Amino acid sequence: MEFNHADLFEGVSDAVGDRTAVVCGDRRMTYAELDAHANRLAHHLRAAGVEPHRHVAIQLYNGIEYAAAILAALKIRAVPVNVNYRYVEDELRYLFRDSGSVALIYDAEFGDRVAAALPDAPDLRHLISVGESSIEGAVRYDEAVAAQPAARDFPERSADDTYIIYTGGTTGMPKGVMWGVESMLRAFWNPSFPPPDKPADVVDLARSSGPMVMMPIAPLMHGAAQQATFISWCMGATVVYARRFEAAEVWRTIERERVNSLTITGDAMAIPMADELARGGYDTSSLLAFVSTGAILTGTVRDRLAALLPDTMILDRFGSTESGSTAEAVAGTSPEKGLRFTPDVPDIAVLDDALRPVRAGSGVIGQLARTGHIARGYYNDPEKTARTFPEVDGRRWLLTGDIATVEADGTISVFGRGSQAINTGGEKVFPEEVEAVLKGHPDVYDAVVTGIPDERWGARVAAVVQPASGASPDPGDLDAHCRRHLSGYKVPRAYAFVTEMRRSPAGKADYRWAREVAEAGGTT
Repeated sequence: MEFNHADLFEGVSDAVGDRTAVVCGDRRMTYAELDAHANRLAHHLRAAGVEPHRHVAIQLYNGIEYAAAILAALKIRAVPVNVNYRYVEDELRYLFRDSGSVALIYDAEFGDRVAAALPDAPDLRHLISVGESSIEGAVRYDEAVAAQPAARDFPERSADDTYIIYTGGTTGMPKGVMWGVESMLRAFWNPSFPPPDKPADVVDLARSSGPMVMMPIAPLMHGAAQQATFISWCMGATVVYARRFEAAEVWRTIERERVNSLTITGDAMAIPMADELARGGYDTSSLLAFVSTGAILTGTVRDRLAALLPDTMILDRFGSTESGSTAEAVAGTSPEKGLRFTPDVPDIAVLDDALRPVRAGSGVIGQLARTGHIARGYYNDPEKTARTFPEVDGRRWLLTGDIATVEADGTISVFGRGSQAINTGGEKVFPEEVEAVLKGHPDVYDAVVTGIPDERWGARVAAVVQPASGASPDPGDLDAHCRRHLSGYKVPRAYAFVTEMRRSPAGKADYRWAREVAEAGGTT
């Protein structure tokens, strides 16, 4: 057995095969059932000519098929490639070509988009459709699985096999983040449990752990949900999915399945979750932890959740697709008050302009970085890899792009993402801080802050605001609210109001879209 996702799942399945591994709606499978199902799909992929190290694209909503597809690819040493289900034809053409995917597993409702992209994706030669597809030559998923054996007669795998997660797309075209599977497992490991020394330790942990129920509600097309799934399986837990995010259905599922730990992505999910919970009628007694990762959880929203869930831990975690899970927010800190994190591992540092670690308490501002278990780089992009993963004195670092400093007590203050910082008259403004303050106003449901051109200052701060239900925020009132909490140069000089904020399915801000809306200056 290796530190390989497929090896570890098989080991856990052999140890606790009767436990429920996955639930989505009214469908559920035990570990043994999911293992056999993934074996059948793996045999089909191999029979279709998918060889080790080739790429298998997955364009699905959350569900058992998605979990099985990832497992099946890894079982035959192929590489799963996540496809954003919102992508239209041009975006699909880019991703299919860039990834070099040779097979695609997709929901039938995306068939028209897939068909339009196929002529420009010459490597993509095998299609598996979940549901009846209009594309000639596509194989139905259920028929593909039913026609194959459930045996495990696969080649030996390696702890260095490749795993790719495509990320980005809101500030440019997405890039495939490449990992070695052991490094990925260790980087995303749950810090509540000691890291395993050997693969057998994972099986022992699963066997000895109680049957916890974990629910990552971000789409599985995002790395955080995929790795939350595998880390949960390493603990022998049940993983519960929502096919798509809808707050009331999530709370009903938590009540029905007795979910112990819920993972969301920032305010975009937390706010509707809090709104729905405030309406009442849900049993949340099983919920031990409410965890946010991958996007900002503002103090206002966190405080509201704590009041609604007094017996549940509210945790705000920090990490990225390239770094894994790295730190946890210090209690009482928030973007609007100053955000500080406690690192999970000693491999976290803030590097100055010379790429040297800054001294704790020095006040030097640098860039957050991680060494040790980090991604290998970006698929098909050696230049971006060299910029993001520099080597200093024989040690390879990941530069996360987050601007930060190290406090005297060793905690790390994070100010924001450098690529989104607004330079206005020589002063830097970090959008996350301003967004958090705006979302503390009762008439604001959501806000994204960006910079727009200004002849005098180079850029001026602008806010795209989605009003709270029934509210009509007044720019003057918002200005006064911001000035009570922010220095004058950070206060938005322009507002654009929208009926619905555009975010990724995981809740991340689309800054490119926000900039276009702010520059247009109108209401949409």
